[in-house]
Amino acid sequence: MVDRISRRLFLGGLGASLVPGTGLAEAPLVSLRPVLRGPQLSGAERLVQAAGLRGEVVFAVADVKSGVPLEVFGEGQGLPPASVGKALTALYALDNLGADYRFETTLIADGPIENGILKGDLILAGGGDPLLDTDALATMAANLREAGITEVRGAFKVYEGALPYVFSIDPGQPDHLGYSPSISGISLNFNRVHFEWKRDDGGYDVTMDARSAHYTPSVDMASMRVENRSLPIYTYQPSARQDRWTVAKGALGNGGARWLPVRKPALYTGDVFRTLARVNGIVLGRVQVTRQDPQGTVLVVHQSDPLESILKGMLKYSTNLTAEMVGMAATKARGVSPQSLEDSAAEMSRWAAESFGASGIAMVDHSGLGDTSRMVPSDLVKALVAAGQSETLRPLVRSFTLADKNGQPIKDHPIKVDAKTGTLNFVSGLGGYLTTIDGTELAFAIFTADMAHRATIPRAHRERPEGARSWNRRSRKLQRDLLERWGSLNGS
Repeated sequence: MVDRISRRLFLGGLGASLVPGTGLAEAPLVSLRPVLRGPQLSGAERLVQAAGLRGEVVFAVADVKSGVPLEVFGEGQGLPPASVGKALTALYALDNLGADYRFETTLIADGPIENGILKGDLILAGGGDPLLDTDALATMAANLREAGITEVRGAFKVYEGALPYVFSIDPGQPDHLGYSPSISGISLNFNRVHFEWKRDDGGYDVTMDARSAHYTPSVDMASMRVENRSLPIYTYQPSARQDRWTVAKGALGNGGARWLPVRKPALYTGDVFRTLARVNGIVLGRVQVTRQDPQGTVLVVHQSDPLESILKGMLKYSTNLTAEMVGMAATKARGVSPQSLEDSAAEMSRWAAESFGASGIAMVDHSGLGDTSRMVPSDLVKALVAAGQSETLRPLVRSFTLADKNGQPIKDHPIKVDAKTGTLNFVSGLGGYLTTIDGTELAFAIFTADMAHRATIPRAHRERPEGARSWNRRSRKLQRDLLERWGSLNGS
């Protein structure tokens, strides 16, 4: 009982000394629940109450060196982690693929080559590279010509079978949102197509292209039609070989641009490669999509950056497609062939339970975009502690800047935080590492969610629902307040 009382007093006040990890090794974990207890509310409970958030709040923090849990709020309750889930995906990919792993995209000749003429099929074979872009395809097309190919008499095929096909990362999102594209074994430009419009005398000049740093090829597999209406702003209609979009004229103004999701990644990639090959004097036939394992002679190989670099970019920019593709590749590396995104996410959850004893993790994807994922903060903290002890993850996540009472960032703050943020409408998360004023390293996870209200938002209004911005702002303030509280407790 002495352990419980001293622990509670330690957690209740700022400025107390952190008890050495060895002294707490056998102490019972205290769950600080948001119940009204008048003047006896702990420091954490007071912060939660002051935040005035509708919905649920859960969090956990532990000492990295010892692994000892220091504070848990809402013990055992899981909430959607949003993009904080990508931190777990990064650990999953590193463990199963390795930091130096590189994805390969290849051009394969299925037939004999005589005097520069390929008397067979040319296959563009995807290997699950999430960063393949138009610039890389242009280099591959130039290298094909340098390899001596001047003509292809067989078919032009694009292999997408390295990963399962997924129509949308989260089908509950509106069709036009670029952060929920389709997935397959080959991707291009994060499976997004660039839509641009300019007002002209007769209406609007509209273009659809696959732009990257040095190239802007137009595409045929995606089309846009401007219609004389105000709502809905976008509609999507699939066809056998095209993504067909319409846009409301009343929403366009004088001009603008945005990225739209691609639902036929293999056709998209093949469409762009045909254009780039033609620039190099190689005329290819109509794109044929295949999931049959490619056979033949490898002519050109494009290698991705090392996985560690890919994951650092994923965590910095929170790219959903990268998380899903590296997550499914990691599942395949475990000897499991997932048939869906949910299958692969379930395998990652099993891995977390086996590796860290984190049985409170149940993901439905690798990006955190799906709001039916659940994660208990203390279970994520177990994984973060293990990664912190081996210094695996902290170098890959971004610095998180603490702010003053007006929300202005504080330069050179004595508390150092490196963390992954996560935001959905009425869902907010933060997870990572904190170095206290005296140098003690902590691992933490904070999740907040108002799932009851989120469930009332119609699908068409999920891009910017009313009230979401102010709710998420209050969540972020609570996160900062908790970090200030933990960081100000002196370590030993």
